[in-house]
Amino acid sequence: MMPQYGTALGLMARWAAATRDGDMMGGDFPAWLTDLLGRGRTLGLADRRGECIYSACSHYHKCYIEKSVRLARRADVVIANHALVMIQAALGGIDDSHLPTRYVFDEGHHIFDAADGAFSANLSAAETAELRRWLTGAEGRRSGRDARPETPGRGPDRRRSRGPGSPGAGAAQGPAPCPATAGSTAWPTSNRTGRRKSSSTGFASRSAPAANRPAARILLETDAKPPVDGLLDAAATLDTALATMLKPMLTLRQRLTATLEDEAQTLESSTRQRMEAVARSLSRRGEVMVGAWRGMLKALREATPAEFVDWFEVDRMDGRDADIGMRRHWLDPTIPLHQTVIRPAHGVVMTSATLRDASGDAEHDWEAAEQRTGAIHLPTPAIRAAVASPFDYGQQTRVFIITDVRKDDLDQVAAAYRELFLASGGGALGLFTAIQRLRGVHGRIAAAIDEAGLALYAQHVDGLDLATLIDIFRAEEDACLLGTDAVRDGVDVPGRSLRLIAFDRVPWPRPNILYRARRTAFGGAAYTDMLTRLKLKQAFGRLIRRAGDRGVFTLLDPMMPSRLLGAFPESAPVKRCGLAEAISEIRTFLQPD
Repeated sequence: MMPQYGTALGLMARWAAATRDGDMMGGDFPAWLTDLLGRGRTLGLADRRGECIYSACSHYHKCYIEKSVRLARRADVVIANHALVMIQAALGGIDDSHLPTRYVFDEGHHIFDAADGAFSANLSAAETAELRRWLTGAEGRRSGRDARPETPGRGPDRRRSRGPGSPGAGAAQGPAPCPATAGSTAWPTSNRTGRRKSSSTGFASRSAPAANRPAARILLETDAKPPVDGLLDAAATLDTALATMLKPMLTLRQRLTATLEDEAQTLESSTRQRMEAVARSLSRRGEVMVGAWRGMLKALREATPAEFVDWFEVDRMDGRDADIGMRRHWLDPTIPLHQTVIRPAHGVVMTSATLRDASGDAEHDWEAAEQRTGAIHLPTPAIRAAVASPFDYGQQTRVFIITDVRKDDLDQVAAAYRELFLASGGGALGLFTAIQRLRGVHGRIAAAIDEAGLALYAQHVDGLDLATLIDIFRAEEDACLLGTDAVRDGVDVPGRSLRLIAFDRVPWPRPNILYRARRTAFGGAAYTDMLTRLKLKQAFGRLIRRAGDRGVFTLLDPMMPSRLLGAFPESAPVKRCGLAEAISEIRTFLQPD
């Protein structure tokens, strides 16, 4: 009997609030659609706050999200991405359905980061404004609506009572406004114009000096302790407001649950579905999210739990403050991953071509893989299996470490990229560890590349999303593309369209607060080397995708330590040489047969 397959790709819209809109830009979603129609008419239509009224909606029977849910419930195999699985685990599953008992995680090297994002908490101005919109309803807050109470927004009570057959308003009233949600939803605007501030906005304002201390200006983050003046008072005010708000939220959930039990024989299916959805949303927003926020505020006055890392952060986009607040991450996110996903499952398989490290110690490399996937927490050892690569890297690849280009001289780096791209005749991918250097190199080489008749595209320069840039690069055999980390991890370009990769420098981890805490916990310099080798391994892995591919990997960093060479296959020839010698050999090696 053939298994039935369901797809959960469409379900990403339902979890956009927890995984950020960027995670929807993948799979079958046409990334160019956002550029064409705008975010508000594409990703902005996602069910971010539980607005869905299910069968009361006239589009319910043709909604691709609901169709995906129904297919997934009946399917033997559900195909989803890492983010969706983690959010299901963190928030209790889709529609309270039981989590799967068996998992197959492809690209298992992404498990650690996916769990890190799903099980983290963010007490920020934008997140609290989002909670306010969820409680009061954003749809009714457009121009003039504040003065029209007869047309309320679609808050929890509105969503619960909408549609035929819904219980009366007296069955369970929604949470009343409180200081945590009062005031403007647009926190930057309210700060500039002097409009009424909520306690959450006041907390964010107090955290701003902390996140802009001189020692952290470059990273726009700072340790949560010691607190700046006024921060503890603002935290106490916000905690009180959150407690005031949380009580009616939980009361409403209890009343909805009681109504579902007491009136089980008379409630229509559509009404039950709406009430269950609101109850789940209240539980997730109340117990999970608000509960985590209160724990973070408590840690400012007391000791931070050893399993967490707290800090303040300013999120800036295009030179503007987009968000500011307090962040909390698990020191080891595989602990909640093991508790919610791995331990309840009957079986878990994780596969990846770059799951193991290559430090030279085979046993340590397996331990590093188990640490990154949560297998280290299993009561019995995990079953290990390794399969040799089908590619002949000795014949298909070359690795050059350029020793005579100063990586801190942007003119020299740009000249090296130009000559490497011309030597390969296109089909080149230039990788950078910083956007500023990418833009600087692009400005210096664009004219020369164009004169040579080659197309040059660049992430963060061209007005196209990354997925579209990669599609264009894949289709044009002699194009060149400049990109950052997202290109290194996500590009799949088989054939001659990708025959050269140039990396501007060794991709050491950024020395932020979270990295420093994990470095101390996971082995110091060995942890740093592991992360760097895995990044180089991922970049090199983009080069050979088919048996007939040939490619060259170049690194413009003379300070590349030998202990990181394990990132490349043992059979791949690695040579340290000058730029001129490398260019000569690249022309010969990449010359079509």
